[in-house]
Amino acid sequence: MDLKQKLIIGLLFCVVLSCSNDDDTFIQPPVNTTIQTNIYPKPPSGWFGETNTYSTTGWVGDVMPYFDNDKFYLYFLHDALSKPEGKGFHDIHSFQTSNFTEFDYEGRMIPYGETYEPDFGVGTGSVIKVGNTYYFYYTGHNGIPLFLQSNPRESVLCATSSDLKNWTKVDDFKLTAPMGYLGYDFRDPHVFYNEEDGKYWMLMSTQTEPGRKAVVLLFTTDNPATNNWTVQSPVYTTTAQENYLMMECADMFKMGSYWYLIFSENWSDYKGTRYRMATSPNGPWITPEVDRFDGEYLYAAKTASNGNTRFLFGWTARKVPETNTGNKEWAGNMVIHQLVQNANGTLSVKQPESVSSLFNNSITIEEESSVGNVTKSNNALTLDGLTSKAMVTYAKLNKSSQITFTFSMQSKGDSGLLLNYVSETNTSFKIAFEPDNKRIAAYNVIEGNDQYVNQIPFQFVEGEEYHLNIITNEDMCVVYINDQLAFSNRLYGTIGKKWGIYANTGKVVFSNITLKSIN
Repeated sequence: MDLKQKLIIGLLFCVVLSCSNDDDTFIQPPVNTTIQTNIYPKPPSGWFGETNTYSTTGWVGDVMPYFDNDKFYLYFLHDALSKPEGKGFHDIHSFQTSNFTEFDYEGRMIPYGETYEPDFGVGTGSVIKVGNTYYFYYTGHNGIPLFLQSNPRESVLCATSSDLKNWTKVDDFKLTAPMGYLGYDFRDPHVFYNEEDGKYWMLMSTQTEPGRKAVVLLFTTDNPATNNWTVQSPVYTTTAQENYLMMECADMFKMGSYWYLIFSENWSDYKGTRYRMATSPNGPWITPEVDRFDGEYLYAAKTASNGNTRFLFGWTARKVPETNTGNKEWAGNMVIHQLVQNANGTLSVKQPESVSSLFNNSITIEEESSVGNVTKSNNALTLDGLTSKAMVTYAKLNKSSQITFTFSMQSKGDSGLLLNYVSETNTSFKIAFEPDNKRIAAYNVIEGNDQYVNQIPFQFVEGEEYHLNIITNEDMCVVYINDQLAFSNRLYGTIGKKWGIYANTGKVVFSNITLKSIN
């Protein structure tokens, strides 16, 4: 960073003298706890009742995962479908799970504040345990003009708990942007204990002021209970080539001999959750050749480990209106990927094994039609689209389906998978393998015309085999490629629609095609 250390020393933050309980304890209303057998959960319908204008019916925003007591506590920003006029937004709710196939909805954990309070809007944070106390550091957001006359828009707030369920806001704790950084964008505290440094670290997403350069800023303390958080230099500053506006929801962890920094950015041409790697938490940070885990529809993903395996928790955006041609909107369904460390230190993602085991009902694949040059040999289909499009379509999909196949290109060209296929109007949702563009892309096909939706970089090699695992679940679609990358999309209307495979301008082989559902 260009700012000098002497400028950083003049930090402007407020700390609490003690983190004692006060009268701001949130009393959880009775919750009809529901177990959802849904691999991509969202909040169930309103548990406050019909007489209250607030309803839990809504969506999952930024996930703040924490593992304890042999289960994952998945706190998230709740985006209500119906927001009462004059009330706040994005209060923190929670799921609990031990297997990623059943989710125990726990309701509201931390409510939003009043119009005059810093957490009228609640933002992302993280949980850490010190002694017998859990500390939840989260973002307070209030953009009301009257509030902004004497306060920054964003700050870090704190709540404490002894059981991870009942949280007490600490009214006299407030951490604001230090000198040289922008209080308008100062959010997403991520706190962890850094054994190599012997201190607790807090990562903050913010910008320099002046200059508006995106940074992941570092604060440290010997003990969160003392609230003596001291500002340090940024752990990462966006490069001139990247030029990210913000690096949101930062996360840092060590796996093997490497440290990893994860963040999300939503303003470049290729939005999404990204990562950097280093041999030290202080860098220098290496940018992998492919630095995203998924396409832009997965956002704000953060990680948590059960001590053996680390998982990535994010959300896949919904659309408004709820059609395949609707606009991408903030918040959606929770999506969970399993992280895998490769031999060279880079990271891959795959479907959690517990989710894979759900699809144990094999379904006979019924061919509907075949068009163009298609050759069948045992369990393989060769689609030759070099001169004209080749395509095979199959019968309708169920509510939750898993399609798997092995795929190889004999000659490069456009090919891939069709979902929501309607032959009469030549309409579908297309997942295209595009070797010339070095990517996998998603399109809405409307009467034969492609409308771009999403993409993830991927380098196809002619003659090499790739294994694909495609999950459709209600209005979600997640594709895993070689247990290496994921490609999540919002896809409405899949149930009862045909699907298929195609080759256009290329010659490809699809083999070992299987279709399974959840019993």
